[in-house]
Amino acid sequence: MFSGAEIMVKCLQEEKVEIVFGYPGAVICPFFDELDKTEIRAVLVRQEQNAAHAASGYARALSRVGVCVATSGPGALNMITGIATAYMDSIPLVAITGQVKSDLLGRDVFQEADITGACESFVKHSYLVKDPADLPRVFKEAFHIASTGRPGPVLIDVPVDTQLGKVENFVYPDKVNIIGYKPSVSGHPMQIKRALEVLSQAKRPVMVAGGGVLSSGAKLRFREFAAETQIPVVSTMMGIGAMPSQDPLYVGMIGSHGKKAANKVIHDADLIILCGARVGDRAVSAPDQVAENTTIIHIDIDPAEIGKNMKTNIPIVGDMKNVLNQMLKAVDYTAPEEWLDTIQQWKKDLTTPRKQFDGYVEPRGFLEKLSGMMRTKGILIADVGQNQIWCANNYRVSDGRFFTSGGMGTMGYSVPAAIGAKFARPNRDVVAVCGDGSFQMMFNELATIVQNQLNVKIIVMRNTVLGMVHELQDMFYNSRYAVTELEDKPDFRQIAAAYGIESAFVSTNEEAEQAAAAMLKSEKPFLLVCNVHPNTPSR
Repeated sequence: MFSGAEIMVKCLQEEKVEIVFGYPGAVICPFFDELDKTEIRAVLVRQEQNAAHAASGYARALSRVGVCVATSGPGALNMITGIATAYMDSIPLVAITGQVKSDLLGRDVFQEADITGACESFVKHSYLVKDPADLPRVFKEAFHIASTGRPGPVLIDVPVDTQLGKVENFVYPDKVNIIGYKPSVSGHPMQIKRALEVLSQAKRPVMVAGGGVLSSGAKLRFREFAAETQIPVVSTMMGIGAMPSQDPLYVGMIGSHGKKAANKVIHDADLIILCGARVGDRAVSAPDQVAENTTIIHIDIDPAEIGKNMKTNIPIVGDMKNVLNQMLKAVDYTAPEEWLDTIQQWKKDLTTPRKQFDGYVEPRGFLEKLSGMMRTKGILIADVGQNQIWCANNYRVSDGRFFTSGGMGTMGYSVPAAIGAKFARPNRDVVAVCGDGSFQMMFNELATIVQNQLNVKIIVMRNTVLGMVHELQDMFYNSRYAVTELEDKPDFRQIAAAYGIESAFVSTNEEAEQAAAAMLKSEKPFLLVCNVHPNTPSR
């Protein structure tokens, strides 16, 4: 006989899960008790939202499904923001929550919450499992759904009596057959033919790299296609890293906080090839950013994303890697040199001088320098706010990765995501960059870093204000700084010391570079606090 909790753990073993991030509670204790008997590592975070963020960082760094676990009621509800963050950025997660006894559901008992209902709009699918015999099928389906098609989170809610219930046999399904769930993986040949015909006539083409290029594992194919055709490339925030930042074909990030030259390219192009990008309002804020006569080819595995935010002339539904392979076999095109020369001139002419303040770190220049200091394949994780924009526009990605919360814009993402990434890639540099506002949402996870002896590096851009909103208040609210001033508290170095973490405080770029060199050389966690002027702009 097998208990439901035993079956849950066996399902994770069948899926080759090596680590879960979570926080225990009464109605998830049977599961954690069984998990403790196995080789699967359970990492205790300090708040449930961070379990989902850590699982997200792990999933992105390793290109596999991340797993997070919480108890019922407030535990599960705390995890919601992390689940929604993963959904918006198409990160494959399986979120497991404990639930009150089945016969008590709907009676508002202690720590009951309808978590499947609460998460309905931002999970790919959810399950409430009342029969332990259903657990093998549910887990098999959950991992399949999370990792196929457009990746995303799947929720499994398991009442405590299901975990304690007994089943005579355990058989894990070999395959999945879900009615109505058959993601297209190859692009339609006729659509690809149409796309290449239009491309052959293009005078000013551009490719837009979205997060789908990276999540599909198509980065190398994307780079090969760009090199073969010499088509210039711009990216959304989630697509940063699809092209090396220093590649002559790469223009930069588009959008309201992007590079002026990249936005100019989008506006003047006669052909736009969208690759795994939803191009939301932050990327293309208004239809008039794209000329009326521009032809748009949109490639995405999720048909619901095609044409959602931008008119599409030629939709291609399929896995990005497969579609690019199909196109590479047939393409015979080279972008006009005149177009490429024009773009190079824009890159020079449309660069904004950086405003500097004496006695403060200039963060954009420092992040540029940091790019060359980190080892090959290092991972930089930006939080949300001005620090995110500084990183997105100035950190130069080559063979490494750039993670951030692009779709949801969740403050407090970077440090727990860095924890997950470091577990996934222990031999790579993993650096989290955050503001003093977002750091105060998550510095409890310093305990997780120390407990697990993780060599995670954290850079805090300390400007004593909620920088992004502060900047908006300057522009649109007559510099009335309502509820955005943090003051000079707390002392982050003392907080680091309380956790036994080495730290440094710097006020010039020279000091910052010296401290960063020591930080990256250290084999222990490190907190680097950069003194940044509160009026330093995002761009």
